[in-house]
Amino acid sequence: MTTWKIAVLPGDGIGQEVTAEAVRVLKTVGKGAGQGFEFEQALVGGAAIDATGAPLAPGALDLCRGSHAILFGAVGGPRWDAVPHETRPERGLLALRKELDLYANLRPAKCFPMLVDASPLKRSVVEGTDLMVIRELTGGLYFGEPRGVERFADGGARAINTMAYTSREIERIARMGFEVARKRTKRLTSVDKVNVLVVSQLWREVVTQVARDYPDVALDHLLVDNCAMALIQRPTQFDTIVTENTFGDILSDEAAILAGSMGMLPSASLGGSVGLYEPVHGTAPDIAGRGIANPIAAILSAAMLLRYSLSLGPDADRVEAAVLRVLEGGARTADIAPAGGRTVGTREMGDLIVRELERQY
Repeated sequence: MTTWKIAVLPGDGIGQEVTAEAVRVLKTVGKGAGQGFEFEQALVGGAAIDATGAPLAPGALDLCRGSHAILFGAVGGPRWDAVPHETRPERGLLALRKELDLYANLRPAKCFPMLVDASPLKRSVVEGTDLMVIRELTGGLYFGEPRGVERFADGGARAINTMAYTSREIERIARMGFEVARKRTKRLTSVDKVNVLVVSQLWREVVTQVARDYPDVALDHLLVDNCAMALIQRPTQFDTIVTENTFGDILSDEAAILAGSMGMLPSASLGGSVGLYEPVHGTAPDIAGRGIANPIAAILSAAMLLRYSLSLGPDADRVEAAVLRVLEGGARTADIAPAGGRTVGTREMGDLIVRELERQY
């Protein structure tokens, strides 16, 4: 029996609650498929700051490096708003991305048929939406130098962030985009701001060059503002989107409205020797500890972990099918329930999905 070592970093807020349900699902897969899972936890984010003074606990990075995959929750919250910028909870996640070379963030956004009415957009707009946003994750404004705040004697200040990309960084994320698109419907949209940014001029140049190696994939280019508008007006026109770090952060969060809730959106961060899997929602401090958070994004992130890091595609299919059947049965957490409708909590939704998953083995 194969034993897979999974680093579990629940983080803060509802990250701790939903990650526990994702671990239960992986344990169910292990039992049903004859796969061994070994889980080891580490502190990250605000929890790590409280315990160790740093946003990534000592030993956490080594644990991640020595694991087959990382299951991540969420970090941050108003409790740590006064922490210096370089030691904020989010810096723990950014450090993992950089140190593990997790340069490609895959964020699927699918509108499940039974949740069409959970989106505030018209049924005719969102029905049939099934797209993938691929975000470059280790470059751009989030990591570029120089950066910082310059204070002046007159009391004024000047803040600097630098958007910078090398042709190598653009090429590797472009190739990821083409490879993913090739496995879907062979349509790739590259998003930039070529009419304003010099960085985007290089981005478009390199993506166009890489396209020559993928003649079977149809490539089109779109300005980021036009893309933001089109995602709301005609989301079904998109299949696979590839873009830089900041644009990808904004567009993939915008795509949450298409699925009805950020509680439905998983993600995979790939590129290095170990992948990191996390729901795209935040820590939701307003509902943390109440047991009402939607665990489906975390559970679907576990399915992506099975598919991309462990090559257990059939088991990933079973997890996704279990989620679909539970939703077809009418179970809803508060974020995706119709007004006045019955809702289930985090644990109960996990119970339902685990029971459905057990039936498949």
